[in-house]
Amino acid sequence: MGGCVFCGIVAGDVPAFRVADTPEGVAFLDTRPVFKGHLLVVPRAHLVTLADLPAGELPGYFGLVQRLAVAVEAGLGAGGTFVAMNNKVSQSVPHLHTHVVPRTKGDGLRGFFWPRTRYADDAEAGAYAERVAAALARGPARRASVTHRRGG
Repeated sequence: MGGCVFCGIVAGDVPAFRVADTPEGVAFLDTRPVFKGHLLVVPRAHLVTLADLPAGELPGYFGLVQRLAVAVEAGLGAGGTFVAMNNKVSQSVPHLHTHVVPRTKGDGLRGFFWPRTRYADDAEAGAYAERVAAALARGPARRASVTHRRGG
């Protein structure tokens, strides 16, 4: 769609620190991150809200969001992630997008009053994007399973 910055990023016409480019969507660093490593995940097609996403595309799109949440945690050593989406209200770009924000205990995020930060420069932003992309390429982090035994 003409004039949509996210469509421009998907098309490759607008520069962005891309982390993933798949048939299900494109992920890139937010230029005004809540915390460094904050990603935006967008579907390839210009859709404004979640309601506009065809039901058949939900598994692929949210599968990508899920993989990226795991990659942010693994790639950045985060304690977890915050995954969120605005529909219309507070949607700064009218193109469906999901935020994947790295979290650590005591990071100061309270409710929806988000502090904003900036990358020192493009090299730092690029390094964050590369770390998450590398973790995404490695696939899901393997979690150790715990075996419970009876008796002694």
